[in-house]
Amino acid sequence: MSLSPSQEGGADSPGTGGFWGAITERGQSLLGLDPEIQGKFLLSALALFAVWLIRRLVLRLAEGRLQDPKVRYQWSKTSGYVAFVFIVLLLGQIWLEAIRNMGTFLGLLSAGLAIALRDLVANMAGWGFILLRHPFVVGDRIQVGEHRGDVVDIRLFQFTLLEIGNWVDADQSTGRVIHIPNSRVFSDPLSNYTAEFPYLWHEIPVLVTFESDWREAKRILETAAREHADPILRDAEDRIRQASRKFLIYRGKLTPKVYTSVMESGVLLTIRILAPVRQRRGLAEALWESILDEFRRSPQVDLAYPTRRIYTNLLEGKAEIRAPWPSGMEPGRSEEGS
Repeated sequence: MSLSPSQEGGADSPGTGGFWGAITERGQSLLGLDPEIQGKFLLSALALFAVWLIRRLVLRLAEGRLQDPKVRYQWSKTSGYVAFVFIVLLLGQIWLEAIRNMGTFLGLLSAGLAIALRDLVANMAGWGFILLRHPFVVGDRIQVGEHRGDVVDIRLFQFTLLEIGNWVDADQSTGRVIHIPNSRVFSDPLSNYTAEFPYLWHEIPVLVTFESDWREAKRILETAAREHADPILRDAEDRIRQASRKFLIYRGKLTPKVYTSVMESGVLLTIRILAPVRQRRGLAEALWESILDEFRRSPQVDLAYPTRRIYTNLLEGKAEIRAPWPSGMEPGRSEEGS
């Protein structure tokens, strides 16, 4: 006595009977899929769900214990990469035999996709370059082409900046989020404000009148600059010493300097001072407030501003180079004769 296929495999054998058999027969009739292929799809779906569920549980536990947003972000990105690797391994194990049988077709297909999707491939290559070479990491302030901002995310095809500058002065945030393709790291110049040395040289021009005591004004500026620069000099020296081990950077003087020049409307004194990247505007404000207070106390110094004046060579300028008065028009002559 021989058994039918359904009796041999049991009521629940895949592809032969029962609930699963009915599903596979339905799928084969509607989609033309072999029961074995349908089983691989089901295993793939289960693998994806299992990896996703495990990652969500790990993140839930980590978020409950981690307070630092940067550490939580790193956990999220790292767990995503690990989950991706596991998914590739599991799906490869499930579909390995089918991939072998379709090797030639997949080779031609991948070549065609590489041409048609060259931008996506370039973005993936850029992502690999960012992860391996670290031209920037999350939290760095960078400029790519015309776009500047703080890096807030790095993904497979693009990275994200929180924009600074543009219509906002002093490199402060505009509130806009900019998504930039990863391939731009190969085609556009990339500037990193914070990697290795998180300080920038900042210049503040101060214009005083020609009548002012410019040496006294320069002394005031040098004193104010030193007071605001002293708290950061030690850290700046340590940072540049570390950076000089990696790059050919000569360690010059980091103390502030005031340069003197002459403009049409006064003597220009330019303060050159080292400022933390994200505190340039605050440093400039504090420095200006100190300068204004000191100038207000000094009777010998006054700020210059655009004015229009009539210069009489008979009365103004050095006495040795003044023009002579016309005969009979010397100052005080009319009063003496009256």
